[in-house]
Amino acid sequence: MAGAIIENLSGRKLSILIGGLMLCQLVCFLVGGLIAPAPSSVMPVLGTKCIDKHFSWNKWYQAREPTQCNAIDSFEDPIILDRNVTANDIVFSFQIPLRFGGEVEYSRWQQNLIATMQVDIVYDPEVQVEPDTILTLEAHLGYRNHGDPEGQWTEYARSTEERTLDCHIDEEHKREGYQYQCSLLPLFELGSLHHNFYLLNIRLPTDSPEGKIMNSGLGRLQDVWVAFIHTNGGFTKVWVTLKTIFFPMIVGIMVWFWRRVGQLSRPPALLEFMLMGLGAALTFLNCPFEYLTLAFDCPWMTLLADIRQGLFYAALLSFWLIFAGEHLMDDIERNRLNVYWRHLSAVLGGCLCLFVFDMCERGAQLSNPFYSIWVTQVGTNLALSFIILAGVCAGVYFCFLSYMIWKVFMNIGSKRQSLSAMSSSRRMHYEGIIYRFKALMLATLLCAAMTVIGFILGQVSEGRWKWDDDIELEYTSAFFTGVYGMWNIYIFALICLYAPSHKRWPKDESKTESLASIHGALLARDNQSSTGEEIEFNRLVGEPGEMTSLTAFVKKATTD
Repeated sequence: MAGAIIENLSGRKLSILIGGLMLCQLVCFLVGGLIAPAPSSVMPVLGTKCIDKHFSWNKWYQAREPTQCNAIDSFEDPIILDRNVTANDIVFSFQIPLRFGGEVEYSRWQQNLIATMQVDIVYDPEVQVEPDTILTLEAHLGYRNHGDPEGQWTEYARSTEERTLDCHIDEEHKREGYQYQCSLLPLFELGSLHHNFYLLNIRLPTDSPEGKIMNSGLGRLQDVWVAFIHTNGGFTKVWVTLKTIFFPMIVGIMVWFWRRVGQLSRPPALLEFMLMGLGAALTFLNCPFEYLTLAFDCPWMTLLADIRQGLFYAALLSFWLIFAGEHLMDDIERNRLNVYWRHLSAVLGGCLCLFVFDMCERGAQLSNPFYSIWVTQVGTNLALSFIILAGVCAGVYFCFLSYMIWKVFMNIGSKRQSLSAMSSSRRMHYEGIIYRFKALMLATLLCAAMTVIGFILGQVSEGRWKWDDDIELEYTSAFFTGVYGMWNIYIFALICLYAPSHKRWPKDESKTESLASIHGALLARDNQSSTGEEIEFNRLVGEPGEMTSLTAFVKKATTD
């Protein structure tokens, strides 16, 4: 065998392949930018205040049904004084989705639902907000499907939760009528948006049956808002369509690649095993499990998506380290996985930490969607530390990978000095190999940079709904679909170009083809067609124990 396809593919065919892949990459960006809507939408809802002197969790308080909610506009309403209403008798009702000129319902294409709460507190010099007030809330979430009776709701979850309220007001605004600036409070997260309508009831009691005093120090509460964030159905359709297209493509190229490797007389090299592992991780990521949510309630789908992406990151980062290490061009025998145990331990350790963090958050939400690791100061600091540490590690990894690729380039440059002593055909052959390899390494560096940027922005995008920080970020569907398409196109190209080539270098002139014919012509022109030279060239480019001719060249240059 004469090395890998990247070394023996003609320039015309390689240009057509690269042009086609670049066109696919452009299409991925255009699909996200021109067809897909924004990845997610936010629906802020003002809670309707319902009064019930005989409050019970067996009731549902629905603002759109006057018989189920005795609503008031504000806490200054005379009815509160007339009936001696206390905070224990008030329920905030949120019915979603909102009506926009007609009946609107959620679609299962919208995938998930995240809710954050914010309170409006008016400054009152007599009743001020205490710092780091513990807000205790009783939440009741129900659902109704299309066709169910209007007032019939089924309980989805019920919980009593505590949130730390952080409010402040500037000195010049400490006048009656001005509002505090209060932090966002994470409320709940649903990993599957399976039902058409949802009803949320929230109560802020001042005492419990055990006599515990709660919600003291809240100040003068005026309103409660809940922001509901959901994935846009149009974006999900585009995203799942891309997965449906890429899934069979990657499976097909993996089968083709492994069949070629199986035809070799040598055992598979480490890089070939890593390519198969990377293809398997991408296949798992591409598998469109989202179709299951159209028929079944899958609250674990968000957790599964995180696990799939984590496995892909681990495989991709590990592959890049081994890919660069296998081309360092030194005298160390690296075709073994245990040589890279330090590099892989760092990558797998980081991914394991993120997995543990994700299980603490979304794993617990499978049983209680109102649970959040962000509700306590310790949990918030721990979560922020994980996110910041993950971002720093991603940046350090990219710098280390850049250093390894730079070292590869330097080593190749030093080995190229031996090209001047070769015949013109051999020099042309290896010059082409080195040029193509450098282009592939630069593409690898670009893909790594986009992956690291996408990982950091993804972490900030998810977290910005859960911590109170004035972060303005513009995300587009084109970025998400473009990076996702880049992963598939890049790995497709790697598997294709690093598959074993079936071209053979002939030992007699009657079997000339492709580069072999050019080789003979150049030898005749330069009057260097010695039999020993050609036999040695055949041995180098067709070394049966090597994956590529480049490694054979380096070993020969080192020996010389």
